[in-house]
Amino acid sequence: MLTLSALPAAAANFTPPSGCKLEITVQNRGCSVSQHYRCGSDAPGDQRVTYFTPEGPTFQSRIDRETRWMESTDLRSGLTDVLEEEAQDHASFSTLLETGRDDFDFWTRSNDGERLRHVGHDELTGETVQIDGVTLELTRFELTTYGESGQVLIRRHGQQFISRAQGRFYGGVETSEDWTGAVRQTNDSPVTFSFPGQPGFGSTKPEYDCDLQMVGGQGADILWQLVKEART
Repeated sequence: MLTLSALPAAAANFTPPSGCKLEITVQNRGCSVSQHYRCGSDAPGDQRVTYFTPEGPTFQSRIDRETRWMESTDLRSGLTDVLEEEAQDHASFSTLLETGRDDFDFWTRSNDGERLRHVGHDELTGETVQIDGVTLELTRFELTTYGESGQVLIRRHGQQFISRAQGRFYGGVETSEDWTGAVRQTNDSPVTFSFPGQPGFGSTKPEYDCDLQMVGGQGADILWQLVKEART
């Protein structure tokens, strides 16, 4: 597992781990900036992302060419979820592109032994937008995360974006409710994209919505964050 726990919170620029190449820096709504990179040691098509808030690096994940949640880590707690090989229906980016809808039903396991089941779907709305010169397509999604005994832990629904060229999802506007009844409405839509040689490439300082107060149920924060950002 590649981690960035030693990276200073005040660092001005992101340097990917050895053997990895930074491709895109994205400034998002919700006061986060994400660094998207690929590593030579990963399987072909795998992509990694590390998210930064004003406090420093908070979350990282790895997806494969089908955007399956291969590995997701909360860098503050050390909690990591990995995808289980067997699934009723693995997520499939290619199915979404070919048919306009992808249903999924799969399990993840954390390093503390907890197993979670994720059931839902993504569908294309048919709408295309340009954000900072990048062509994105809108999606609608629903996702329910269950504990191993079947209890509902988190329900999410809303809108995201995909990039066919980059082969990945980006966050959008969504509503989620956890098992405590706490409801969150968030907007993590991308605002700017910086590529190599462009201003902002590698910047770890979030620029949008950082004056807003983020509140929620503290007991659910780590799990909610893992589930929320694993795909994006």
